[in-house]
Amino acid sequence: MEIKEAQHLVDNWIKTTGVRYFNELTNTAMLMEEVGEVARIMARQYGEQSFKASDKEVNLADEMADVLFVLICLANQTGIDLTDALEKNMQKKSIRDADRHQNNEKLK
Repeated sequence: MEIKEAQHLVDNWIKTTGVRYFNELTNTAMLMEEVGEVARIMARQYGEQSFKASDKEVNLADEMADVLFVLICLANQTGIDLTDALEKNMQKKSIRDADRHQNNEKLK
């Protein structure tokens, strides 16, 4: 699926099943909540924290998809074409960081 397709899919779901978009501030708060859920899993699965018995059934892929869903909602609400935004961001990074990481002694 391309990003444009994902933006259309989410928009269609919101308009048919979700009734309407939550306002941008609510979706921003929801995005932070979903990112926190990803962070919680990462800290336990790859970090030094341990899972509680109630946390054993977590699904990292599903939580990442929740982050993406809400991010797409925000992009749709604010008129951002995520394909275009990502392409421009990659160009910026490629120019700005052309030698930066290659010359970083910490990465060798």
